[in-house]
Amino acid sequence: MELSELAARYDERLRTADFADVDASANGLQVGPDEADVEHVAFAVDAVAETAERAVAAGADALVTHHGVSWGGIERVTGRQYGRVDPLLSNDVALYVSHLPLDGHPELGNAAGIADLLDLSAREGVGHVGAETIGIRGSAGGPDRDAVHETLESELDHGGAGVRVLDFGPERIEDVAIVTGAGADFLDEAVAAGADTLILGEAKGKTYHEAKEAGLNVFVGTHYGTETFGVRSLMGLADDWGLETTYLDAPTGL
Repeated sequence: MELSELAARYDERLRTADFADVDASANGLQVGPDEADVEHVAFAVDAVAETAERAVAAGADALVTHHGVSWGGIERVTGRQYGRVDPLLSNDVALYVSHLPLDGHPELGNAAGIADLLDLSAREGVGHVGAETIGIRGSAGGPDRDAVHETLESELDHGGAGVRVLDFGPERIEDVAIVTGAGADFLDEAVAAGADTLILGEAKGKTYHEAKEAGLNVFVGTHYGTETFGVRSLMGLADDWGLETTYLDAPTGL
């Protein structure tokens, strides 16, 4: 498959262009020529030196990640930036990135993956960034809070850090909002939408008292742990398209 076709297929499915004005990430093809043959694609959450080097070692022609190397422009490719880009350029490995488009995609996204784990129904978008949403809210049907905690603890790739819980909401969970990664700023929106529980990757110092005052359960599953689902979904598409794929797991515990 041509690299341009791979990028175009992902761009179309993820509505990449619709996020151009609301996402600091330069989504889409970040490294690589427009035309190149792609037979083997590696997938990872983060485009960092470790995953770039592992993609090269795996013999991949392209690396697809959630977090890329370009956030609002690159002025210099030195130091850490050079260490991340050099393995790709030196070995003709392309880099495709999808940040916010992949967070809230209703089928392929990070939030959708967690919603699937909890079998949420009646789903709708939550976590507005401009006209787009980067999370999902849905009905949980009343499972016990401890049971939800056990599911997240066992299924999220939190690197042994565990899933923290602020148990200020009801023991029986009915309405769940999920905003993966750094989702703490969407707590008030989740409450206003009627959620009794919020699942996110990172909390802030203020999250404790905001949740307590709102009577909200909050599960904190680590940034990395809540954002493996999207790239795995993109890997599934690549499998369907007949490409060889490799998943590069590099949990941070954060």
